[in-house]
Amino acid sequence: MTAGEDTAPEATEKSAPTLASRLRDYAPGVLVAATVAVAAQFLSEHYGAPAMLMALLLGIALNFLTEEGKCVAGVNFTARTILRIGVALLGVRISVALLIGLGPGLIALLVAGVVATILFGFVAAKLLGRGWRLALLTGGSVAICGASAAMAIAAVLPKNQYSERNLIFTVLSVTVLSTVAMIVYPLLIPVFGLKDQAIGVFLGGTIHDVAQVVGAGFSVSDEAGETATLVKLIRVTMLAPVVLVFTLVFRATHKSEAEAGKRPPLIPGFVLGFLALAALNSFGLIPRQAADITADVSGWALLFGIAAVGMKTALKSILAVGREAVLLVVAETVFLAAFILLGIKYLG
Repeated sequence: MTAGEDTAPEATEKSAPTLASRLRDYAPGVLVAATVAVAAQFLSEHYGAPAMLMALLLGIALNFLTEEGKCVAGVNFTARTILRIGVALLGVRISVALLIGLGPGLIALLVAGVVATILFGFVAAKLLGRGWRLALLTGGSVAICGASAAMAIAAVLPKNQYSERNLIFTVLSVTVLSTVAMIVYPLLIPVFGLKDQAIGVFLGGTIHDVAQVVGAGFSVSDEAGETATLVKLIRVTMLAPVVLVFTLVFRATHKSEAEAGKRPPLIPGFVLGFLALAALNSFGLIPRQAADITADVSGWALLFGIAAVGMKTALKSILAVGREAVLLVVAETVFLAAFILLGIKYLG
């Protein structure tokens, strides 16, 4: 037997790692991300801080673990695969009944708000001298569902050297702004003479993250809280079509990457998962208890994912993003609030 034949089985084994070897590779990083997520949830439950924000900040503090060592593979796996699983599982919250309950006028307003905010972000980014990737990432996250949308959109955006930095900045900024809005909006909107249902529409149509929408709505009244939650979930339904549109555009415009074998799939797997779960839920095929458990798993998967993304990002890279990026996210937030408020007044 020649030397080449003697080493062939070993080469084959290295090129096709077993499940057990992958688990050994991933376990340290996944466990660290899980520990960060649990700590973030503890801080959220006991001190009222947003869990996503805490996971992000704690993850950034552990950036040194991803420079080299045993955690690198597991953190990368968590930041990509587990995060996408979390986004896919969000579909269990969605059903056609939610859409029917709001009526065509309000649904049209919410869809128009999403589209207008993304377009506004694109134009504003050009005026501020920022790239289109940051524009789509921030505009989509502000328009749809905050950190969850940012992570889903980042998964299909063509990558460059600033991709992870932009994602961390977007998650951090929309989470902070969402928390500010949760406190400030209920204090400001009575000035406009809105009734509880209209207040719920405004809060659900403008605040970025689901948890802050619930907090703001029920701080006004039960009716406002229930309406705000419903409206927010309708915005979440826009996640799949927006990501799909972005994917189709990127496939058409990034031909060089396609030739290099990096062309994204027509419909990302996590978007298919999102749509499949939404369809099953719409037909009543997911028991309520199972849906609640799946929603909890989704929340934890997203928390794991954002902790891992934080661990992959150095603080100095976030600080380097620039004040124009901060101004962009604030402007998009103000634009969406003004757009929804005017729409409510117009619809009566």
